[in-house]
Parts: sequence; C-alpha cells; structure tokens
Amino acid sequence: MQHHTADINGVNLHYVTHGAGEPILFIHGFPEYWGVWKKQLNELGKDHFVVALDLRGYNLSSKPKAVEAYHIKHLVEDIRGLIHHLGLKKISIVCQDWGALLGWSFLLRHPDLVHRFITLNITHPALFDRELRENPRQQLAAQYMLVFRSLQAEPQIMGDDFAWPKQAVFNDARAHGAILSEEDTSEWIAAWRQPGTITCMLNYYRAAKMGPPDGEGHPGGSNLLEGLKPEQYVVQTPVLLIHGEQDTYLLPDGQRGLKDLVPNLTIHRIPDGTHWIALEKPREVSQLVRDFVRS
Repeated sequence: MQHHTADINGVNLHYVTHGAGEPILFIHGFPEYWGVWKKQLNELGKDHFVVALDLRGYNLSSKPKAVEAYHIKHLVEDIRGLIHHLGLKKISIVCQDWGALLGWSFLLRHPDLVHRFITLNITHPALFDRELRENPRQQLAAQYMLVFRSLQAEPQIMGDDFAWPKQAVFNDARAHGAILSEEDTSEWIAAWRQPGTITCMLNYYRAAKMGPPDGEGHPGGSNLLEGLKPEQYVVQTPVLLIHGEQDTYLLPDGQRGLKDLVPNLTIHRIPDGTHWIALEKPREVSQLVRDFVRS
C-alpha cells in the first residue's frame, strides 16, 4: 500500500492507495481511521484501484480547530476534491458509520461522480433524521450522541488510556469474530493519541447538531441535508446496504421507506453482524462489494 498526502479544500489529507483497476473509495467512521479497511483494501486491491483516506481531524490528516470546519459542506468538498485530485471521473464508494453519513451526503450532492454506493448499516440521512426525531427506540440508542456533543465527551473517551473506545470497538468486535492483531490495535490507538484528534472526531457530531431531542429545544435530527431540495433526496445510483442485524446503535427501523428514496436498492443482511461488520466479516464484505461493483 502506498501512503500519500495532498492539499485539498484547505486541509492536508492523508490517504492510502493500492492495486489497479476500477476505483473504489473507502470512507471510515468514528472513532476509526483509514486502517479499519485494511483487509478490504488487500482483497479488493487484487483487481481494483482502492483508496482509503483519513478524514479531516483524524490520524494523519489536518486537524482544524473550529467546530464549523466539520460542517457537512466542508466534508463533502473534501471527498469531491480528493476524487478530482486522483484524476477520476467516477468512483464507487464504500462507507460506514460517520463515513456513511458523509458518503450519503456526498451522493445526494454529486450523484454524477458515484458509480456504485455501498453503505454499512447507515440508512439515508433523511430517514435517519426522521428516526432521531420521532422513534423512541432509535432516540434511546442514540443517547451517546448527546454525550459526544457535550464537554464531558473528551475526558470520557480518553480516560484510563482510552478504556471506553477499546471496549466499545476492539473488545466488542473481537467478541463477534473480528481478528485484530496487536499491530492493528497499536496503530489505531496511536491514531487516537495524535494531538487534538479526539476533539476533532467529536466535532463531527457538534457541527452536524446530530442526535435525539436534547430537552433544550433541539427537536432531534441533523443538518446533513442543509441546502438540498427534497427532489435531491431521491437517489438513482445503485445502492447496496449491508446490514449487520446485531447493530445496537443503528436500528433497522430507519430502513422503512428506503426503497422509495432509492429505487435501485439491494439489501444484504448479516444476522450475526454488529456495528463493526467491516472488522468482523472482512471476506464477506469484500465479496459483496466486488460483486456489486461489477454488477
């Protein structure tokens, strides 16, 4: 794998490339970094040109301090700028967690740049906003978002040498079949230890004003659809949703009505998969991506 940095949209983005062929871009989520996709990059790099970036604020990419710097308009422009920098006219996207919220937001604004779209567990932002506003079950599952937007978030995540994310990511994924080496986890923890990274990661939630009703006047939802017209919510691009049915953060209720917004929709369910299906089921995810991109 080759490591690169590029000045894009006013920030320095670190990204990794591998292989040759039809291009696929991988977008990580919270609290991850490009390396969450290593096994997919190795497998799909056999017959594709694969790219995985560190989102702004993460790992080796620039870390703007202002919360506003993590508004969705800037994140979308980072992806557009990276595709342009790579000299590509169109690309398939694989994304999860916050990366999928960004991926959807990019797809809605730049459908002409996306060949195939693969999302892990995350539904369309319009439906996710609906669930955060109206569904008590999803509101309960998303209470962590209110914590992440608070001033208590940094010490909670960083406390006892990152005890919470180690448990929530590494231990949970391993309990469901993920194979994570000491090298994998050490590199991941080193990404968390980059100065300012934890605040930058949390600023995604703060800038998006994302979460359930907060009891202080915010009705719930997010600003990810800001500037879009309702007709732009409908996606004609082929979309594959890979759903780990044991995800306790993202409930399947959000898939209700998805076919109306995404006519060309395929859903593949993994009964024993959780929020971390990219880590737990790397071969299955890679094969699903390969088959869908080729279809």
